Amino acid sequence: MKSDVIVVGGGVMGSSVAYHLKSDPAFTGKVTVIERDPTYARASSALSASSIRQQFSTPLNIHLSRYGIGFLRRAGELLGVELGLREPGYLFLASPAGEPVLRANHAIQRGEDCAVELLDPSALVGRFPWISTDGVTLASHGTANEGWFDGPALMQGFRRKARELGVVYVADEVVGFSGSSVTLRNGGRLEARTIVLAAGPWSGEVGARAGLALPVEPRRRSVFVFDVREPPGITPLTIDPSGTWFRPEGRFYIGGTTPVAGNDPPGAPLEVQHQEWDEIVWPTLAARVPAFEAAKVVNAWAGYYEYNTFDQNGIVGRHPEIESLIFATGFSGHGIQQSPAVGRAVAELIVHGSYRTLDLSPFGYERISAGRPIRELNVV
Repeated sequence: MKSDVIVVGGGVMGSSVAYHLKSDPAFTGKVTVIERDPTYARASSALSASSIRQQFSTPLNIHLSRYGIGFLRRAGELLGVELGLREPGYLFLASPAGEPVLRANHAIQRGEDCAVELLDPSALVGRFPWISTDGVTLASHGTANEGWFDGPALMQGFRRKARELGVVYVADEVVGFSGSSVTLRNGGRLEARTIVLAAGPWSGEVGARAGLALPVEPRRRSVFVFDVREPPGITPLTIDPSGTWFRPEGRFYIGGTTPVAGNDPPGAPLEVQHQEWDEIVWPTLAARVPAFEAAKVVNAWAGYYEYNTFDQNGIVGRHPEIESLIFATGFSGHGIQQSPAVGRAVAELIVHGSYRTLDLSPFGYERISAGRPIRELNVV
């Protein structure tokens, strides 16, 4: 079986690539997407907290998400799906040790014309009376273009629209590939001029089957849904200096944290780490928001980050030696918000031979082989 483009991975990133390819009038070829789990039960896209922000330390990440927020606002027109986009912003809190980094990030963000403001403790309480400023010396608040949305709906919107445009989805697993062909678990073999590796957390595993060293692995994150007796009021997505975060979700709230050192192994079972709530999340939230002292967990889930161990930034573009292979992976928790921009960029690279909307060449694979990381300091 032959195709012009094979996309390995049918989650939000792979489906965005497929949608953008078939939406380009200059592309008339056949696109095949291979997804091993058509139920998406373990897909990062389906298990994401689905938020979007401009507050990054890397300008290119800012550009990717700026494009993304514009796309999300037009999702009804472009994909025929409503995403319930809300834009109360992000609120990063800094301790004395973290204040210099927050100020440096703020300078980068203002240089990119982001709508962000710095708040000292008194201004912070004036804006958000529900917060305790203990241990906080500075905060950064995004006043526009930041919030959250229905991530699974975005993924399904890309997938449904791609299929309407003629993309073929194959429920199978890639067990090997080389050059311009892939081998499937069912014994089949597909050939294409271009193969896009967008297998999310499993991209490193898939790449290894072709002898590629790709520093992408699954890292488990737990998300807790909790209820409170008296909601504190308007609440942005808030990140405590400890790394613990929370935001509203309907009539409830959700929150989580970065696992402690030694408890973040690659490929850990996709099981909720309830001790994180008891030992880290709840104590931190109760201290930061007095209204959360009586918080009660009503649900929880676990999902995987497609974690780029090299520098926590996406890996996008052609392999420097395998012309037929293009990467779209390694976004370290930012993939769902960056999927519209990356999908379009990869489609441009395939159809036109170069990036046109956003130049993603800094995120190319070459930086890995050359040992030149582009560090993203704002990883939540």
